[in-house]
This record gives sequence, structure tokens and C-alpha cells, in this order.
Amino acid sequence: MRLVTHLIAVNREIRLRRQLADIERVVLALPVRAHADLQQLVRREMEQAAACDFPHLYGTPPEERYSTYGHGPDIGLGKARSENPLIATRGVALWVAAVYHETLDSRRPGMEDLHRQILRLMRQVKELSASERRDATAAWMTEPQAVA
Repeated sequence: MRLVTHLIAVNREIRLRRQLADIERVVLALPVRAHADLQQLVRREMEQAAACDFPHLYGTPPEERYSTYGHGPDIGLGKARSENPLIATRGVALWVAAVYHETLDSRRPGMEDLHRQILRLMRQVKELSASERRDATAAWMTEPQAVA
């Protein structure tokens, strides 16, 4: 039984790592103006997931509440692959929140590393949105003012 449990956990880790690579590509491909929205959505999804009875199952339909792993990452990845930037942004936020809580207290070294990568992705989104605000402010300050 331990071998089966170990294989299931390794399979889940590999799957989430592959999904993380896709999510990172989506984040970098999002329009510049979407990064600030993504940061706010991630924060909101994290708060909603934390308020759930089972945060690691966030995004999972209620009838599958007692499954081993939640379906939130799969649903989020499906939305993240959308051509519509708004849907993609919401999908990324759902994926990040679900995987963050799934890997939060993991004792497996691979899942701990995955959790650190999620934190790095969240920091990257924050930095992208902050740099966009600085760029917009700098552009406003340097544009010549037209006098009527």
C-alpha cells in the first residue's frame, strides 16, 4: 500500500510541475495591463480558498469533496489556456490558489520545492504589476503637456 501511495504522490507532483510550466508561460504571455488584475485575483482566490473547510480542494465540485486530490488545478489550467485574457487570468489565479494550498504543509521534498516555486511565481506577478505601475507613472511624468 505504501508503494501505491508513493506512486500516486509522485504522479501528482509530476503533473503539477508540468502544469506550473504552462502557467508560467501563460503569465508571461498575458497582456501587460493584466498583471495587476492577476495579482488582485490571486489574492482574492487565496482568501476564498483559505476560508473553505478543505483549502487544498478549492475549486473542486462538492460531490467530489472526498477525493484524494482536488480538481481546482485542472480546472484552472483549462481556463488559463483560453484565448480570452480575462478567462486566462482567472484560470491562473484559481490554479495558483489551489496548488498553493495543496502544497502548503506537504512533507514531501518535491512538493515543498513546488510550493517554493508557487511563491516565486506569486512574487514575479507582484513585481510585474509593480513595474507596470512605475512605467505608467514615469511615462505620465515625462510626456510633454499641451497648453491650450
